[in-house]
Amino acid sequence: MTVPEKKPGQFLDRELSQIAFNWRVLAQAEDSNVPLLERLRYLCIASSNLDEFFEVRVASLLAQQAISGKIPAQLKITMDMISAEAHRLVDRQYEVLNNDVLPLLSAQGVHLLRHTDRNPAQRAWVKTYFEREVRPLLTPIGLDPAHPFPQVVNKSLNFIVSLAGKDAFGRGTAIAIVKAPRVLPRIIRLPDELSGKKGISFCLLSSVIHAHIDDLFNGREVVAYSQFRLTRDSDLWVDEDGVKNLRTALQGELQDRQFGAAVRLEVAINCPPNLSKFLLEQFNLHHTRLYEVNGPVNLARLSEISDFVNLPELRFPVFDPDMEPPYSQSDIFAALRKQDLLLHHPFQSFQTVIDFIRSSAADPAVVAIKQTIYRTGMNSDLMEALISAAQTGKEVTVILELMARFDEEANINWADRLQRAGAQVVYGVVGLKTHAKLALVIRRETGHQLRCYAHLGTGNYHPTTTKFYTDFGLLTAHPTIATEVNEVFIHLTSLTKHKKFQHLWLAPFSFHNQLIKSIKNEARLAKAGKPARIIAKMNALLDESVIRALYAASNDGVKIELIVRGACALRPGVVGMSENISVRSIIGRFLEHSRIFYFRNELAHDTYLSSADWMNRNLFRRIEVGFPILDKNLKKRIMDEGLLPYLKDNTNAWVLGEDGEYLRRKSRALPFSAQQYLMDTLGAQEE
Repeated sequence: MTVPEKKPGQFLDRELSQIAFNWRVLAQAEDSNVPLLERLRYLCIASSNLDEFFEVRVASLLAQQAISGKIPAQLKITMDMISAEAHRLVDRQYEVLNNDVLPLLSAQGVHLLRHTDRNPAQRAWVKTYFEREVRPLLTPIGLDPAHPFPQVVNKSLNFIVSLAGKDAFGRGTAIAIVKAPRVLPRIIRLPDELSGKKGISFCLLSSVIHAHIDDLFNGREVVAYSQFRLTRDSDLWVDEDGVKNLRTALQGELQDRQFGAAVRLEVAINCPPNLSKFLLEQFNLHHTRLYEVNGPVNLARLSEISDFVNLPELRFPVFDPDMEPPYSQSDIFAALRKQDLLLHHPFQSFQTVIDFIRSSAADPAVVAIKQTIYRTGMNSDLMEALISAAQTGKEVTVILELMARFDEEANINWADRLQRAGAQVVYGVVGLKTHAKLALVIRRETGHQLRCYAHLGTGNYHPTTTKFYTDFGLLTAHPTIATEVNEVFIHLTSLTKHKKFQHLWLAPFSFHNQLIKSIKNEARLAKAGKPARIIAKMNALLDESVIRALYAASNDGVKIELIVRGACALRPGVVGMSENISVRSIIGRFLEHSRIFYFRNELAHDTYLSSADWMNRNLFRRIEVGFPILDKNLKKRIMDEGLLPYLKDNTNAWVLGEDGEYLRRKSRALPFSAQQYLMDTLGAQEE
C-alpha cells in the first residue's frame, strides 16, 4: 500500500469543517418540516456549539499566536477565514430567529415581547417586576480611577452605558457598566391574563433592563447603551506533572475558567461604534472579534422557552424507547452466560445498563464492580448504585475523568461522594484523558470461581444524553473480552504495562496500529483483485495518518464509505487520491454519537465499536478502547441498524464534496430517514 505524500490541499481545514457542521445544524432550524419549538432548539444548539467553538478552538489558535509573538502567514489566513465564516453564520442565525422562528411562534400564540411590542398593561407589569426583582440586585459601576473596569464573567450578560452630565460629586464620568446577576432568569413569563386568549408571552431579562436602564442613573442622562457578552478561553490547564493532587488543583482552576483570555465580543447591532471600540480596547481584542447581533446576545438561552410551552404539536412526536429487557430471564447474569446482548440507544432504553449495575450492587454474589466515568451529570441512578455497592462492602473502583470538559465540577462532586462511601477513586493517567466507556462486574459463582461480566459502550453513562444520543452498548460474559476489560482497569490503576490483548484495541498503545493494519489489509485484498470494503461511522475524522492510509486504500481499489457527523479533514472524491471514498453527515432528531468500524476482510466482517473518533487526541492522547462484535447475528444488527440505514438516508444526509462543501442529499425516491426507521423498528410498539 503506497501512502500518498502530504500535499497542499490534501486535507480540509478542521476549524472551517467544524463551522460547516454548525451550518448543517442551523439548516434544521430553517427546515419548515421540523416542528417549530424544535426549530428554536436547533437554533439554540447552533449558538451553543459556536460558543464552545470560540471557547476552545479559536482560543487555542489565539493562544498559539500569543506564544509565538507573531502570526504565521497560514495561521492569519485561517483566522481570517474563520472570522468571515463565523460572522456569516451568526448573521444567518439571527435572520432565522427574527424572520422565521419568532414570527411563526407568535402566530401560534407564543410571543417574545420587546419593549416596543408590549401594551400598557404589560409595560406596567414589567416595570413592577423590574423594581421588585431586578433593580435590587443590580450594581451599576461608573468608571473612574477608583472604579476600574469590572471583571466580566465568561458568557455573562452585561450592559455598557454612555452618560452625559456630571455625577453626584461633580465629575464627568462618561461610561458605566451594569452586570446582570446570574441568579436572575433570562426568560421571564408574563402572567396569563396579560397574554390574551390561549397565548403565552415572554420577555427577556435584557429587554427588562433595557426598558428601565434610565432608572439606574438618577440625575444623569443616558446617551446610549448596549448589552454585551464576552466569550473567554475556557479550556482548563493544569500542570499535571507538577501537582500532588489533581483534584485539588483542578478545583482551583475551575474558579479561573470564568476569567480566561477574551476571544469574542458580542454587542447589540445598534451599539454605538465608540462604545464597541471602548470594549474591544478593554478586552484587548481585534475588531474582527466583534459580533454585532440583531437580538439577544445570549441566544442559546432562548431554549428555556420550550420549558414553559406545553404545545405538543410544536414538538417532535413523543418517542418511547423499547423498555423491555432484551432477555427473557429475570437474572441478567444468566442471560449473559448464554449470549452477548447488544443495546442500541436511544431506540432501546439505557435502563438495561442501569439495571445491570443496580443488580450487581444488590447481588450478594458480586464481589467487585469497576467502572470508568467520563460524563454522568449531576444526578445519576447509576452513580447512586455504585455508592450503594461501596456502602455494602463491595470492592468498588471508579476511574473518574476529572478533565471532562465542562463536566469537571459534577465529576469532582461524585468523586467526593464515592470516596466517602468507601469506593476507590482514581483519576486516570496523568496527561491522558480516560475516555473509554467500560464497566466490569466480578461474581463468585458455582464452585467459588470468579466470573467477569462487562459492559462496553460508545457513549457516556449519562442519564440525559442516553435519551438523545445514538450509541451502542455491549453486555458480555465472553471470558477473553471480560478478562481484557479487567486488565485495562489494572493497567489504569497500577500504571503497569498491559498484557497483549487478543480482542481489544487500546489507545494510546495498540489502537492506532490495529486501525492502520485493518485499513492496509483491505488494501492488500483489493490489490489482489478481491472485493474490499470499509464502512466507518464517527463524530470526527481529523488524524492525518489515518486519512493518508484511507487515501492509499482508495487508490488500491477499496470502497470506503464514511459517515462523519462533525468535522472531517478528509477530502473525498478526488481523482487519483480519494475517488473511491464518500463522506456523508447525518443531522436529525438525535445526535449521532456511535463509532462503528467495519472491514469486509474476505467476508469475516470485522466489526468494532468504540468511544474513539479518528482524531489524534483519541488515538494518542486519550485512554480509548475499541472492542469487537464477535457474534455473527450481532454483527448483522450493527450493519442493519448502525450503518446501512445511514448510507440509505435521503432525508437527513449531507454529502461532502471534494471542494469541502456539504450538499443536502436530494432524491426522487421515497424519503427515508435512518433515525425514523430505527424509531419505528426498535421503539416501543403500541399494543
